[in-house]
Amino acid sequence: MFRKSLFALFLFSFFFKLGAQQQVVDSISVEAINEAIGRTAGLSDEPLPVITYTPTPQKYTIADITVSGLKNSMYEDYTIIGFSGLSVGDAIEIPGSEIPNTMKRFWRLGLFSDIKIEATKVQDGKIWLNIALVDRPRVSDITFSGVKKGEREDLESQIGIVKGNQITPNMMDRARTIIQKYFEGKGFNDVKIDLTQIPDLSNENQIILGVEINKNQKIKVNNIIIEGNEEVKTSTLEKAMKKTRHKHTWAAKIRNFLRSTNYVPENYQEDLANLLSKYNELGYRDARIISDSVYKAPENEKKVNIDIKVEEGKQYFVRSINWVGNTEFPTPQLNMLLNMKSGEVYNQKKLMENLVSDDNSVGNTLYYNNGYIFYTADPVEVNISNDSVDLEIRIIEGPKATIRKVLISGNDRVYEDIIRRELRTKPGALFSREELMRSLREVAQMGHFDPERLQPDIQPDRESGTVDISYPLASKANDQIEFSAGWGQTGVLGRLSLRFTNFSLKNLFNPGSYKGVIPQGEGQTLQLSAQTNGKYYQSYSISFMDPWFGGKRPNFLSVGLYYSIQTGVNDSYYSNSYYNNMYMNNYYYNSGMGEYAYNNALDPDKSIKTLGVSVAYGKRLNWPDDYFQFEAGLSYQLYKMKNWN
Repeated sequence: MFRKSLFALFLFSFFFKLGAQQQVVDSISVEAINEAIGRTAGLSDEPLPVITYTPTPQKYTIADITVSGLKNSMYEDYTIIGFSGLSVGDAIEIPGSEIPNTMKRFWRLGLFSDIKIEATKVQDGKIWLNIALVDRPRVSDITFSGVKKGEREDLESQIGIVKGNQITPNMMDRARTIIQKYFEGKGFNDVKIDLTQIPDLSNENQIILGVEINKNQKIKVNNIIIEGNEEVKTSTLEKAMKKTRHKHTWAAKIRNFLRSTNYVPENYQEDLANLLSKYNELGYRDARIISDSVYKAPENEKKVNIDIKVEEGKQYFVRSINWVGNTEFPTPQLNMLLNMKSGEVYNQKKLMENLVSDDNSVGNTLYYNNGYIFYTADPVEVNISNDSVDLEIRIIEGPKATIRKVLISGNDRVYEDIIRRELRTKPGALFSREELMRSLREVAQMGHFDPERLQPDIQPDRESGTVDISYPLASKANDQIEFSAGWGQTGVLGRLSLRFTNFSLKNLFNPGSYKGVIPQGEGQTLQLSAQTNGKYYQSYSISFMDPWFGGKRPNFLSVGLYYSIQTGVNDSYYSNSYYNNMYMNNYYYNSGMGEYAYNNALDPDKSIKTLGVSVAYGKRLNWPDDYFQFEAGLSYQLYKMKNWN
């Protein structure tokens, strides 16, 4: 009996101990996993507790994902979970790569200042995860100090920090760099910038970004000293430096009287290149800058001196020019456009302008206007002897390119066919730079699009010998409203004029196509105007103009109708002695005249009415070229007078 009791006690103790151990294991599993997560993600900054768990990665199935810690977030929880890349049902390893990768995704977003992923529950191979985030504060306001109003407006549009959006350290660094470059471009090379985040006490988790700027004084150029220039005048080289100037000498003071002498490092480096370009333009192909230095001027530490030492080398001249690869156009024609002859100064700037970049260059006049969009020209110095240069211009004409597609984007004002009829670049036609430029001018003259943002996108395809042209447009309003009103001795004075430049006559009786209160989209012009001088004078007019009358050619038709009525003044007003006395007294009509005041002198039995109609027609000519236009007009006026003298 004692043995049985002892065995039962031992068995009970065994199960109790086993249950207790299992309970301890369950109680530390979540903590152990959280520690493993933190250790794997590299986030744990506290000593690891002494917990017994296997170092071998364990696989778990995600049972649920929750999000906590966000305040006034613009994202819903399901969006945050989507950012994580994790989903319920996914199998993950802990420790493993899934959690660290999720952490990296959140950090890359730049929206959160603290990120933790914790296991809230582990059971039967399943894991419940919580993503604890602290979102970065939002900018409620931006304050600038130490700058002018115009500078503040410029910086607000450039720094990329928007009120209402979150701010990150990278955005702060970028803003600081932009501000520094902005003021360096104005000559403030010692600018100090301090960006501070001030908690906004009236808005939770929002800050006021304070931008404190100390521009200090501008650094100006005291003197520019150029050494080594034996053939080229110093003044010529100083003029070549467009943005780096001084007023040390009288000649420099006169030359730069209305110009700044600010020292801007970027402009200075650009002007060093301009100085060498001037030498190359004068034939000194071997010219180089041996050294240059910028240092504080001894007589004024707020200014700098610039020392530049040059080596000019020889001046070279053109001895011969040989063309290679030109099969479409003869050499004499190319020489005429190049306009460089044997014996003249070897001007590299003139060479490249006349060969490629100038509007009247070989490329733009001949090749690009005749389909050769793949044309290239490479001038090679094949021989240099003493002071002479032999040039060989190697041309690769390539195939003629035809236009494959003409695309239009950004248009929300007129029908697309109204734009296409202005274009000279048609699918199937040979590419022509001249026709492209003419198309841009025609579209700009329509008045419906911003000409400064009209930049065509040209995509050539050498393999197919085709080119796609895209016209990105930026619409702008071009309608006009004129209104003026006043009061005089004759009553109400006023004028109202409405000018609609995108009218559509064919949609006049189709209200469903209206854009606003009138039919629009065909680029026609409708103008309505009315003018009144009280009861003494009124006029009304209406005019219509179609720049493409008939829709096939740019022949315009203009039609106008106007009507006016003018009422006379009774004879007693002019013959009255009071009027005569007042007339001699500085035209003062308003005192002592009673019933003879001008506003009572209206005579409805005296009037003159005018009714007029005008028609004009214009036709574009082909000779001497299509810039000429023939115009003819016809007008008719009918006058109806009643007791008018």
